[in-house]
Amino acid sequence: MISLAELQRRIDSGDLSADAAIAQSQEAICEHDKTIGAFVCHSDEVRASRAGPLRGIAVGIKDIMDTADFPTEMGSPIYRGFRSRGDAAVVMMLKQVGATIVGKTTTTAFASVDPTPTLNPHNHGHTPGGSSSGSAAAVAAGMIPLALGTQTGGSVIRPASFCGVAAIKPSYRLLPTVGVKCYSWTLDTVGLFAAGVDDVARGLSAMTGRPELVPSASVAPPRIGVVTQHFAGAPEAAGAEALQTAARVAERAGATVHGVDLQKNVAEAWRAHPLIQEFEAHRALAWEYREHYDAMAPLLRSKLDENRDTTPAAYDAAIETAHRARQALEKVFDDVDVLLTLSAPGAAPKGLGSTGDARYNRLWTLMGVPCVNVPAYVADGGLPVGVQVIARYGADAQALAAARFVEDALARK
Repeated sequence: MISLAELQRRIDSGDLSADAAIAQSQEAICEHDKTIGAFVCHSDEVRASRAGPLRGIAVGIKDIMDTADFPTEMGSPIYRGFRSRGDAAVVMMLKQVGATIVGKTTTTAFASVDPTPTLNPHNHGHTPGGSSSGSAAAVAAGMIPLALGTQTGGSVIRPASFCGVAAIKPSYRLLPTVGVKCYSWTLDTVGLFAAGVDDVARGLSAMTGRPELVPSASVAPPRIGVVTQHFAGAPEAAGAEALQTAARVAERAGATVHGVDLQKNVAEAWRAHPLIQEFEAHRALAWEYREHYDAMAPLLRSKLDENRDTTPAAYDAAIETAHRARQALEKVFDDVDVLLTLSAPGAAPKGLGSTGDARYNRLWTLMGVPCVNVPAYVADGGLPVGVQVIARYGADAQALAAARFVEDALARK
């Protein structure tokens, strides 16, 4: 994989020009994407910016985000060839700090559940995850150092786990969703993929103008609460091994590690997430559902069919459940700095008919808290499995620092 931090170091020292860095990514895309299929479209004509902390950094944009220079097709024939007049806010945030947008990465239709043609770079017979499949796979395959995705259920953290890359789903609304196709306005969150935690942190720091997001060279051992999410069912052996390994090496490196049981109302929020998600999806996708029903992807269409009769009263109750759970979760962080939990049930499932299960992600998306995926284990078939480090709402710098601590501990194990 291409390290964003290493590219920055080489560009700043004059060892590598910004244009040469972009050219390397363009060559890698031409070499690998015909096999992996991570991009919907890309350009060989783009050039590096002259200034900015992300000059020379090639970025892939999930194809539900508006880009003036590329079509935005949202994984659906309904929007084939569609071009917006301008860029999404997050795309402009990247451009303003010197990043070069090299193309659009694949997305499941409207960031839902129908798989894309993208393959997992580690094992082509297994899913790369969804819905940000192209962004995760493009980074994992060494094509680009940075990519944007979105998470409504588990669509940043899960594909990052399956593809063996670092990723952050930041605190809700740290990154704006203006110009991003909406699925659920309560849940949709823009996130980043990169080779390692420091790379992800540097990308997010540059975009937001928040230098505190980049962990210092020395990270103090955090207080870690391990959460198994028993209400979401038992993990597979590979998922359990990843979590146990990460907890063990973090404790050996000096962290305080102990189990944490979440209150009942937090588990109730886990059950409320799908109701909120699909109630809002019916409104966000109302035009497509009514005017282009037959052209909608079959799994998404079926999911909307199943949830069409959800009442506003049920939705309001679910929103209230989420509110109570956020208050309860905030108190958990009085005793720990971060939580450590599963990023996915296990390694990427075999076959390309499913994008995997988001059951270990969806609670944290609804809570709005920052989540960082750290690759922790390699299962049979060379398939990576990650763990996620979670901090309280707004404590993205703390989440990234603790994730770096866990990442370093895993590297030394």
